[in-house]
Amino acid sequence: MVLKGIKLRIYPTEYQIHKMESNFGCVRKVWNLMLAMQKERYENNPDCEFVTRFDMNILLPLLKKEYPYLKEVESTSLQCVNKDLSEAFKKFFTEHTGYPKFKSRKYPRQSFRSTCVNHNIEQIDDSHIKLPKLGEMKFKCGKAIPEVIKSVTIRRSPAGKYNAVLTVEDENQVFNKTQAKVGLDMGVADLIITSDSRKYKTIRFDKILAKKKRFWERKLARRRLLAIKDRAKTKKFGLVEPKDLNDYKNVRKARIMVAKYSEKIANQRKDYLHKITTQLVKDYDVITIEDLKTKNLLKNHKLSRAIANQSWRMVRQMLEYKCEWYGKELIIVDPFKTSQFCAECGYDDGKHELKVRQWTCPNCKINNDRDINASKNILLKGLEQALVK
Repeated sequence: MVLKGIKLRIYPTEYQIHKMESNFGCVRKVWNLMLAMQKERYENNPDCEFVTRFDMNILLPLLKKEYPYLKEVESTSLQCVNKDLSEAFKKFFTEHTGYPKFKSRKYPRQSFRSTCVNHNIEQIDDSHIKLPKLGEMKFKCGKAIPEVIKSVTIRRSPAGKYNAVLTVEDENQVFNKTQAKVGLDMGVADLIITSDSRKYKTIRFDKILAKKKRFWERKLARRRLLAIKDRAKTKKFGLVEPKDLNDYKNVRKARIMVAKYSEKIANQRKDYLHKITTQLVKDYDVITIEDLKTKNLLKNHKLSRAIANQSWRMVRQMLEYKCEWYGKELIIVDPFKTSQFCAECGYDDGKHELKVRQWTCPNCKINNDRDINASKNILLKGLEQALVK
């Protein structure tokens, strides 16, 4: 059995939206209070012991007395906040991922997680699900939901849509063994190039909807400017208190439209990557990829937009968990000189400029396609690495 996430699009009523927004605010409040407490304790005494999530859970009843509105929301969601904060501090101390930050209500993405207790999360029928403190809610999902549900994460996207991500226990499926091995080279002109000369083309989803998105971005900029001028005029005369930018309906509408187009671009890209990675995991038993440092590659300002569109990190993450799910092997190798060595004879021809897409090996006289040659070298490195293990 493995844990999987299933994303549902949910359609809450006005009352349910109000309850979810309250829960967003309460988990945000608890996070900020606990983080402030941890920070203050360390500043007063750097040698004091770290407050674990279990100790923070003991403090929750005291917080509920001080802030009675915390009693109205789902209780396990507040406990999950303490667990997440504890994990954030562990990563900060061990992996140096950065100090946990305070949460703001102005951040467009909001979420909270609840655990399943006494069947408070269960599917009622094909289009309705029961959620903690929210009751029955309509949903849409493209796959069957397993019986064992561990937890649910309610999310609000910048476009104002609500989703529920279920963590479920599912049987581990295994694809048929093909005995095939492949090396994958990530590119810009082509998204993925395999060692057996297959190329998955790049689709610039950001350019397909660029015109419509830019139209609303310009509208948003103009409406924000008018709203700022209106606020300044209100402050000058002081007749009424100036409105927040989010309270201007035209600004809010334009912001939602920009968010909708951004979300559509992201969904199209993710769907395309899911199809490619699932096909690769089905076709090959051993997959070898490079350990690319995308952050360093983005320093090339001429190619940064195109590189960001490729989502190489997302490709790697999808391959990692899909190989684990379906009984395949993923090998990560160092990308050092993979495009310089000849895959046939091993001759080092030195660094080539990006415009050089093909080159002839001076040693064995074979004409090499730059990307296919690199993917072959990646496969050879991966097989050598597997033998060493």
